Amino acid sequence: MDLQPKRCFLTKGVGVHREKLASFEVALRHAKIGEYNLVKVSSIFPPYCKLISLQEGKPSLRPGQIVFTVMSENATNEPHRLIAASIGLAIPRDPNHFGYLSEHHSFGENEKVAGEYAEDLAAEMLATTLGVDFDPNKSYDEQREIWRISDEIVTTKNLTQTAVGHKDGFWTTVIAANILIL
Repeated sequence: MDLQPKRCFLTKGVGVHREKLASFEVALRHAKIGEYNLVKVSSIFPPYCKLISLQEGKPSLRPGQIVFTVMSENATNEPHRLIAASIGLAIPRDPNHFGYLSEHHSFGENEKVAGEYAEDLAAEMLATTLGVDFDPNKSYDEQREIWRISDEIVTTKNLTQTAVGHKDGFWTTVIAANILIL
């Protein structure tokens, strides 16, 4: 049995409910992945894996199927608290080499800040395996220029879900996920 994913897609969702578990379930449904048995895995983007849209990927999956995912999640029942869940992605130019996915979840960060952090983290992990110089003290834009010059990292992106805690203290959950299709 070949367990190396050939395709994957990114998705995100938010859920609100008086119970934490139900809030998580609503977020999964909002992300259109509530009908699968999800197994969290670490953060490797497989060689030769193609990033596709959710609409392209869903027909390949069946309800109840065990599906591998790299997922970020966050939850709060504190009214008006800003939460974020982000997936960062860094894909190398060489399709023989693996890339990286990162999970970042935070409080008080807007979509742009949380997303750039997750993307930066994935790119940093990939850069260090490729021998590309990386200085964590440089700005995000300076680092992107270094990666572009190195010609090793071809794609970086992120998907981020944010939400503000429900005003009446119901659980609010955010998720961002990369779904791996075998």
